[in-house]
Amino acid sequence: MNTALTIAGSDSSGGAGIQADIKTMTMNAVYAMSAITALTAQNTTGVTGILEVSPDFLSKQIDAIFLDIFPDAVKVGMVSSSQLIETIAEKLKYYKASNIVVDPVMVATSGSRLIEDEAIGTLKKELLPLATVITPNIPEAEILADITITDKKDMEDAAKILVEKYGCAALVKGGHRVNDANDILYSKDLSEPVWFNGRRIDNPNTHGTGCTLSSAIASNLAKGYDLVQAIENAKAYLSGALEAMLDLGKGSGPLAHNYAIL
Repeated sequence: MNTALTIAGSDSSGGAGIQADIKTMTMNAVYAMSAITALTAQNTTGVTGILEVSPDFLSKQIDAIFLDIFPDAVKVGMVSSSQLIETIAEKLKYYKASNIVVDPVMVATSGSRLIEDEAIGTLKKELLPLATVITPNIPEAEILADITITDKKDMEDAAKILVEKYGCAALVKGGHRVNDANDILYSKDLSEPVWFNGRRIDNPNTHGTGCTLSSAIASNLAKGYDLVQAIENAKAYLSGALEAMLDLGKGSGPLAHNYAIL
């Protein structure tokens, strides 16, 4: 069985973070492992508390995984401080990890800020250059590329800038403000950008969509698919989880990660 590691924060309500990642990886037929960066007190209406693990303990978690069950892919999600980002980057370089998907989580679906300002600089310098692909939404892409995105042309420009700045492939997700669910992939390995057109699904419950997509991409990379096919498979899985129309909680609810077995 192929294996994947998620390095991210825990979501106590189960819709995003580590919990969403493990559900997604399991439903995409890979063995899921985790290294937890922080505990959050969180539900569909917002985040009320964040308790970080220490860099030393995060380091020990990652060592425990790589020294026993070496992952075929790694997904990195919420990391709120510079020291934790530096720890992750150091370990991924040390173990020569491959198929690294970085979801640069900065703001929760509910609007809660999840990363310190100083940590954004460390993320840019230490972690993004190690990635196979990064998966920012439009607000995150604006921060990382330092441009304003208002249309599809801006999305293309942002993706190109991200590739040039950080050396990794970039999948800029268009769900915020620009279009329904059309994403653009830019990579040095591709002769031209690739657009992935998503189906419009009228579901207000989108808690954890970014975590789910990035984990599904990592799962498909772990299984040996190339990046374009991995993204296509991941978007199909995400669409299925949205189309199931699960409705839980008082805010932006979670997806039906297990829709295929309901």
